[in-house]
Formats: sequence, C-alpha cells, structure tokens
Amino acid sequence: MQDLGRKYVRYINHTYRRSGTLWEGRYKASLVDSGTYLLTCMRYIELNPVRAGLVQHPGGYRWSSYRRNGFGRSNQLIQPHLLYDKLGASDLARQRAYRELFTHHIDPTTLHDIREALNQELVLGREDFKDKIERTLERQARRGKSGRPKVEEVAVDYCVA
Repeated sequence: MQDLGRKYVRYINHTYRRSGTLWEGRYKASLVDSGTYLLTCMRYIELNPVRAGLVQHPGGYRWSSYRRNGFGRSNQLIQPHLLYDKLGASDLARQRAYRELFTHHIDPTTLHDIREALNQELVLGREDFKDKIERTLERQARRGKSGRPKVEEVAVDYCVA
C-alpha cells in the first residue's frame, strides 16, 4: 500500500502541477472479525463524510460505496461482501436492509473500539477471534498493558571457588 500511495501521489502531483502530500498521516489498517464487525465498519466508513460535515447523508458523498450498497447504482470497483449478500434474497431486499442499518446510531463504545483498533493497527473482533489471530500470526492482536513489563525474578546459583 505504501508503494502504491507514493506512486499515486507522484502521478497526481505531476498531472495537476502541485507538490506535497495528499493525505494526513500514513496508511493504517486493522484486521476485522467480519462476522461481528464488518457491517458496522462499513457504516462507520460510510458515515465519515457525514461526521466531517461534508454531506448530510452518506449517499451524498461522491466517493462512498453507499450508492452501490444502498441503492444499487452500478460501480465496477465494488465487489459485494458475502455478508452484504446475506442481507436479503434479492438486490432490492439487500439494498433496503443496508439502508435500514443507517437508521441506527453506532454506540460510542463501538466507535471507540473501531478507532482504537485502527489507530493502533490492532485486531477488531471477539476475544476468541483475537486469540486465534495471535496464535496463527504470532502477532499482538490487542492493546498491551501500559508501562514497562515486569522483570521476572530469575533464580541464580552462585558458585564460589
């Protein structure tokens, strides 16, 4: 992603005769337990332009996938996720169910969990999912304890000659 971002910035800067960065900060990602959090994360992302005051409704943001998922507008860049497909038996039922998701607010605790996982590049999901990821990838999946780790006392045998 870093290489792609650099090439894209060079292209845009050259094309539009500009200089500098396009984005604030570096690319961040978080592994998501899709069964529990995927649709919530989709809502979170699609509501970002609303929270930023750019539009009144997620469908009003030109770059949003909401138009595809909520209204079925054609977009070859978007491949629906299996969980989206399970929202309904027909395209219209899925679109209606997707729009219905946006009638409910994302609770503050969930918003905090999503932001923390993303900002710290941690895993977002159930504890058993995090355990599985830690075992499989041998990577930390949750926030560590604050402060220095405690030093374990080591038994030492001394030999005096």
